[in-house]
Amino acid sequence: MTAALVAGLLAGYGIAMPVGAVATYVVALTARTSLKIGVYAALGVATADGLYALIATLGGSVIAPLIEPITTPLKWISALVLIALAVRSAATALNQHRRLTSSSPTKPPPTPTPTRAYFGLLGMTMLNPTTVIYFTALVLGARSTPSLLHQTVFVIAAFIASTSWQLLLAGGGALLGRALTSPHGRLSTALASSLLICALATQLLLTH
Repeated sequence: MTAALVAGLLAGYGIAMPVGAVATYVVALTARTSLKIGVYAALGVATADGLYALIATLGGSVIAPLIEPITTPLKWISALVLIALAVRSAATALNQHRRLTSSSPTKPPPTPTPTRAYFGLLGMTMLNPTTVIYFTALVLGARSTPSLLHQTVFVIAAFIASTSWQLLLAGGGALLGRALTSPHGRLSTALASSLLICALATQLLLTH
């Protein structure tokens, strides 16, 4: 139970922490509108992460009995996928950090309703294939047949972790926004996330 809880929290933070386009939008939206709008937008992002964690967990449960004979090479493949995602995230952050320059201010778009903010960010995040690849690699690389309770705890923990991080971004608004969406802020959070994902990949290889 505790292992599933910790794994879910680490997985949720691992996918939520990089401050990319979606996270930047959440912060900017909160800064120019209100905390209420930002909270709904943050919940939309976290809902997408939770749904992908659920899909990957359920899919992994169905596939696991079929792939039991090749669990060892699959663990290595899953770990390599996670490490590749971590390297890609870090490389992208480094490239963006080198290229980022201050952009000229643009006319702000109309203020969305809370419902539109929620579903808009939900749809935007669901279009990101990295999320489902990330969760699927974690699930398939872990133990073959986790119990329903462990699956539930993992998904809920991943959702809670993602929610807490997205709400932190929204709650910070303009204050945290300037720090986390600055070139140095983006680079720091992306590199921290990459290290966390690499740690998860290492844990997969050490798990028997």
